[in-house]
Amino acid sequence: MIPLMKSAFLNEHETKEELAKFILQAKRLSMEEQCARFEEEFAVFQGAKEAILFNSGSSANLAMLQTLKNCGRLAAGDKVGFSALTWSTNLMPIIQLGMQPVPIDCEPTTLNVMSHQLKERLEDTEIQAFFITNALGFAGDLDVIRQICNERNIILIEDNCEALGTELPAGKTGSFGEMASFSFFVAHHISTIEGGMICTDDEEFAEMLRIVRANGWDRNLNSDQQHKWRKKHNIHSEFYAKYTFYDLAYNLRPTEITGFLGRYQLQFLKHNIAIREKNYITLESVVKENPDLVALDRHHISLLSNFAFPVLCRTLELKEQYLAQFSGAGVEIRPMIAGNIQKQPFYRKYVSELYELPGTDNIHDCGFYCGNYPELTETDIQTLCSCIRKY
Repeated sequence: MIPLMKSAFLNEHETKEELAKFILQAKRLSMEEQCARFEEEFAVFQGAKEAILFNSGSSANLAMLQTLKNCGRLAAGDKVGFSALTWSTNLMPIIQLGMQPVPIDCEPTTLNVMSHQLKERLEDTEIQAFFITNALGFAGDLDVIRQICNERNIILIEDNCEALGTELPAGKTGSFGEMASFSFFVAHHISTIEGGMICTDDEEFAEMLRIVRANGWDRNLNSDQQHKWRKKHNIHSEFYAKYTFYDLAYNLRPTEITGFLGRYQLQFLKHNIAIREKNYITLESVVKENPDLVALDRHHISLLSNFAFPVLCRTLELKEQYLAQFSGAGVEIRPMIAGNIQKQPFYRKYVSELYELPGTDNIHDCGFYCGNYPELTETDIQTLCSCIRKY
């Protein structure tokens, strides 16, 4: 059996031992020093001014949309574009916060929205924001997409939960939008069991994200920021300031366990990415020799931090054949994320307007993926090669 993941952490035994030591000596396990230090170290890795830690990547997605609404950058009724090949909790906050979701089709050969697809959607639909997903470690031409959004005053935010470490010549994925979310769920590039992060260079957004993360209060702001909020709302008492809530928010806080694990796993990240890319290149070479399968186009990506290995078949009938080959070899497989998310039950319940999405339909109908991670053995890799080889 080759599962989607083999362990909760990279270097799992060592990580669990260090975690046990930390828990035994920690004076406090609710959000404190370890979380703050992980934020600082992650911001350095990503090249961002600010990083804000959350209890999950899904919470991070919700917090980004709520922050844009709290800051007056988006309002109920605004149209928000999103990658049609995505995860449920990218789209759900758009609906939950009263905005109108507008799917943007994805290119099968890249699994992502490309600039020409964004342009095509903008010909018939005006959007105020675009929430793009960098799927399975791949990405579209984000530099061109950013330029289009800047020219049209469209707010660009990224879901980089599956693409931590992927690089384009113009920069790392997760650095093209005004905010970007990351996930540290088990089997992601960094695992904190549950956990997520938002990176941004915008100080106003970072400040509001910390308010949104923790009930709407100011406890996690610096003293200057606290003074500003208290003066604005005439809060002159330290006593009442402890339970003053300034805007709509949630409890999305992580724990010190999240912070400790994030810091500990961060030291392995570059090696993790290198092995994932090496595995992908090996498997890709087999795909290129098989006319039944589509070799993905990654010429615009300079470093591929692959999340999972996608298999895109030429036809639905071929997909059934290769699904049987993978299953027969004991390889765990999954649909291509949520496929065309318009086909999901929750979407049809809450959204009445549907769009033609031929590229995403192709991915939905003809694609699936299996795991790619550093713990795959040479035997595992050869088994996967045999599954994608034409006989």
